[in-house]
Amino acid sequence: MLLSVGFFAGMDALLKTLSGSYPALEVSALRGAASLPFVVAATLWRGRLADLKPVRWPLHLARGVLAIIMLSSFIYALRLLPMADAYALFLAAPLIVTGLSVPLLGERVDWRRWVAIAVGLAGTFALLKPAAANLATVGALAAIAAALCYALSAITIRVLTRTDTTASMVFWFMAMLAVFAGILAAPAWVPIRSEHWVLLAGVGVLGALGQHFVTEAFRDAPASTIAPFEYTAILWAVALDWIIWMHIPGAQMLAGAAVIILSGLYLIHRERRDHRAATIAACNVPP
Repeated sequence: MLLSVGFFAGMDALLKTLSGSYPALEVSALRGAASLPFVVAATLWRGRLADLKPVRWPLHLARGVLAIIMLSSFIYALRLLPMADAYALFLAAPLIVTGLSVPLLGERVDWRRWVAIAVGLAGTFALLKPAAANLATVGALAAIAAALCYALSAITIRVLTRTDTTASMVFWFMAMLAVFAGILAAPAWVPIRSEHWVLLAGVGVLGALGQHFVTEAFRDAPASTIAPFEYTAILWAVALDWIIWMHIPGAQMLAGAAVIILSGLYLIHRERRDHRAATIAACNVPP
């Protein structure tokens, strides 16, 4: 999940650049289309083309619809809000995922994990310092809609991993996003400028890698455990701001980042402890 968040952070930086030149739906379509060649090439290289066959069509379709709403809403929010405010609202997603994982997936979330997640969210708000005036706007509603769609998509990933391969889930996610968003964007389509093809190639590689690793993460661990590591996106954002745009982080930003790191380390500790206890219990069960 940490690798996935890192790849997606790099992709978001490229998407932010593209969003200044193209409509939100077109950027969403390009994000899906750019990754498809890399997903197919990797599958062909492994000689596992059969892995692309979907098993649960309805859930794949649901993910496609959620992906369009999620990306379009988030890109729209970035246009209307400062990035800090949009990220602060979108990062309610881990709390939503954890909350939904209890009734929809039957997962058990103890109070310690809830506290760690809440502390991580508090650290995010302390780091980003969202403006109160921006939290009751259309842009804010768009960011919350994106967070809700991400949470529902994460739940469907967890369910799909029981029957579908990672290659299938990544391929059909990208394909449906490219086709559905492309159809909706067609009336206002803006021709791609030549200097942006390199950016699109970067979006394709980073998006494919990010989608692969996030799918593997939800395959290997409960959604309530995986989702909080979304907060590390803020650390990548700070690093990218520093390296690319020369925005040097202040003391409050570093303090917020420290809180996020500590809450993440605690969640890793809890997961390892619970896994060890479950393994010991399994080994002690008589045949």
